[in-house]
Amino acid sequence: MLMIRLKRVGRRNDPSFRVVLMERQKSAKSGRVIERLGSYDARSDKPQLENERIKYWLSVGAKPSNTVHNLLLNNKVITGKKIDVAAKPKKVEDAKKAEAAIISQ
Repeated sequence: MLMIRLKRVGRRNDPSFRVVLMERQKSAKSGRVIERLGSYDARSDKPQLENERIKYWLSVGAKPSNTVHNLLLNNKVITGKKIDVAAKPKKVEDAKKAEAAIISQ
C-alpha cells in the first residue's frame, strides 16, 4: 500500500520534513521514496506542497499518515475532520484498565 508520510531531513534541533510517497511496509527502513510531494518546516510552520500531485496519488489509492492528513486539512488540499494523533490506541488503554483493576483488587 502506498503511504503519503513525512520523512525527517535536516539537522539536530532543526526539524524539517519532506512529504513523500513511499511503500508502506518496506520503505521506512530502506528510505526508498517513490515521489517527493513537498516539504514542511516545523519551526516556521510553512508547508510547501504540490497539491495536484497529492490529489492524484490520493485518487489512485494512496493513504496519508495521520499527521499528513491533518497537514493537508490545514492547507485545504482535502476536506474532512482532523485526526487526533496524540490519542492512544484502544488496545493499550484496555490493557491499562485491566491492569489497574487487577492491582486495585
